[in-house]
Amino acid sequence: MFKKTALATALAATALVGVSQVQADDYLVDIEGQHAFIQFKINHLGYSYILGNFEEFSGQFHYDPENLEAASLEMEVDVTSLNTNHAERDRHILSDDFLGAGDYPTATFVSTGFEPTGDAEGVLTGDLTLKGETQSIEMPVTLVGEGEDPWGSYRAGFEGSTMLTLGDFGIDMSDLPEAMHALELYVTFEGVRQ
Repeated sequence: MFKKTALATALAATALVGVSQVQADDYLVDIEGQHAFIQFKINHLGYSYILGNFEEFSGQFHYDPENLEAASLEMEVDVTSLNTNHAERDRHILSDDFLGAGDYPTATFVSTGFEPTGDAEGVLTGDLTLKGETQSIEMPVTLVGEGEDPWGSYRAGFEGSTMLTLGDFGIDMSDLPEAMHALELYVTFEGVRQ
């Protein structure tokens, strides 16, 4: 439901702008085709790792290979869609002990800048809001590829990862081993040019 509502909202916003004003370099993240993923990896007690993902989200980005400094990204994530393939653990992570999803069901990312570091890569800076706390983060990103798809649309895809210190977002990990105080966030997505 969240996915369809978010997509409808994004499409409606595009329609309101008017076809003549929509930039050819604006992309809608392809969540309908499930060509986007928000995943994480966190150490478990120093012995192994827990892998998980968020299944419901939406986003859009601006990408012009001739003007990389103008690149931007906005994402909205339904925190309650967390899945680590273990229902009891998921409930605990979503509880007030960690994510507090009852009070903070949505996480957002809004980019504030992009610095190219090569032809197909750069560092995206932006504000991540999680559990009601907003922190500026940096994420190195790489262009996976771009071009026309078999259905007549134009696509571009990216991937990136960064480390997040959970305490920065009000998530108290002090009773757990230090190895669990941070997690790796990995994002990969395809967008369809509008």
